[in-house]
Amino acid sequence: MKIKWFGHSAFLLTSERGTRILIDPYYRFIRYRMPSVETDIVAVTHNHFDHNKIQAATGDYLLVNEPKEYIREDVSIRGFKTFHDKVNGEKRGPNILYRFQMDDLTICHSGDLGHLLSEEQINEIGKVDVLIIPVGGTVTINALEATQVMRQLKSTITIPMHYRTKSLSVVGLMFSKVDKFLQVSGQRTTEVKTLDISKENLSEYAGVVTMLYE
Repeated sequence: MKIKWFGHSAFLLTSERGTRILIDPYYRFIRYRMPSVETDIVAVTHNHFDHNKIQAATGDYLLVNEPKEYIREDVSIRGFKTFHDKVNGEKRGPNILYRFQMDDLTICHSGDLGHLLSEEQINEIGKVDVLIIPVGGTVTINALEATQVMRQLKSTITIPMHYRTKSLSVVGLMFSKVDKFLQVSGQRTTEVKTLDISKENLSEYAGVVTMLYE
């Protein structure tokens, strides 16, 4: 499968059979530009403008926006109810963590997760091959907390998102840079433009994978 990053929390997953999953497309966000993407599934983790531009998607797609189970083609999805803060959503509302199972791999996109996971959530989610997680802090978990979630889910590969980049200009000052997470996680780091993985080559990318914004 292939993983591509559009900046912020927006990703495109493409299975070996060609099923495309667009996650958290955003409305114009400073210098990030969300392209129009033909897709089979659109997953929205929460209803904020920098995560819910479903108009960016084209094609006969399945909309995934609830904490329940979905199946389409060769992809099985389960959403887990979480929160955008540490007070059960009282400040920033709900958030959905999605587990995608495809190509014999398990990928989790954490949306704007605002807290560590409970033992019950850890057990329900299970072992994770690829964890996509916010690391910028302020409105989500920070670098240290993201490292703790990474260890909770025992992810083989962790992809950081939702952090300060040049594309965010001064608005990005509210987030930490990815560097802090890379330091705290203490794992080997690989940088790629597109991550092309399979069950067979997963170990080659073990650690943290940072992605170039396209």
